[in-house]
Amino acid sequence: MKRAGYRQDKRENLPREQRQALRSAVRWQVFTICYTICTITIVAFVMGDSQAMKTAWFEDMLSLLPQISFLVALPFVRRRPDREHPYGWHRAMGVGHLLAGAALLGVGLHLAIDAGSGLLSGIFSGERTEIGDVEILGRTVWQGWVMVAVMVVIVIGPVWLYGPAKARLAPVLHSKLLYADADMAKADWQTNVASIVGVLGIGAGLWWLDGVAAIFIAVGIVRDGLSNCSAAVQDLMDRRARSYDGERSHPLGDVILAYLRRQNWIAESGIRLRDQGQVFHVEVFVRPVAREVSMERLAELSEGVAGLDWKVQDVVVVPADPVPDYADRLEDPDPAP
Repeated sequence: MKRAGYRQDKRENLPREQRQALRSAVRWQVFTICYTICTITIVAFVMGDSQAMKTAWFEDMLSLLPQISFLVALPFVRRRPDREHPYGWHRAMGVGHLLAGAALLGVGLHLAIDAGSGLLSGIFSGERTEIGDVEILGRTVWQGWVMVAVMVVIVIGPVWLYGPAKARLAPVLHSKLLYADADMAKADWQTNVASIVGVLGIGAGLWWLDGVAAIFIAVGIVRDGLSNCSAAVQDLMDRRARSYDGERSHPLGDVILAYLRRQNWIAESGIRLRDQGQVFHVEVFVRPVAREVSMERLAELSEGVAGLDWKVQDVVVVPADPVPDYADRLEDPDPAP
């Protein structure tokens, strides 16, 4: 027997496009982890005493957090709701997003302070960072050129390979964690350019450029940490559901409201759209034209709303008179982020 006014889909019943996108996202996350481990190892051998290179090295290690968070959260997302977790486990992605952001923020602040103190120490003590020579195939080469070559090569992955790939998959899966990961990857060129400037500055006798570049990289890490923490906290606090990039209210809300408006037995309606991570929980408030409404009609409305989009995971229909003021209506303006 159907329960009127309630609908819950099985999480594993994703549409074909989303199933393929999820498999692709997992493959890209595994590839990113392997690629990043290789770059961390290579940079560790060539970074020398450059503060900018050391900070970039730490940034590479921190960039593993979003991929690990995504892969760890995925099995939880697939779990069915139970009495202890009646809304399911979908917010595991949001928790991973928050933890990754907090780690970026904390370590970024530490690196910024360390780089700043190192720059001041160099100014007052007169100590200067130097980069020596290395032998390659029997030839003596300034190690700075090796550093520059490495940083030029390793930027290919995040900027031209897995960064754009994840950016294409994030809207398909409505994954804010995947989008944040892609956004950080595409911005990696700034870290690499800053480290190259720092190394060339040492070679040109402008030793302070190394410290300035390290501060620039650390500030970028702090900025990523702040933006990720802010987005994750607001979602976990049940902010009005927004698009995968957080730029606007999610358009699905208007789609649902337009569907409700087409029902001739509803005099007034509103919704409360809760973002659970990759899926939504929808509360539908309706004021019927007639004083009474059948259980079958409420069940049909619930099924109709659930069928509008794969992201609609749960639907609860509540007869209400009046419709609550906090519910979204079709004419509601998009509030500022």
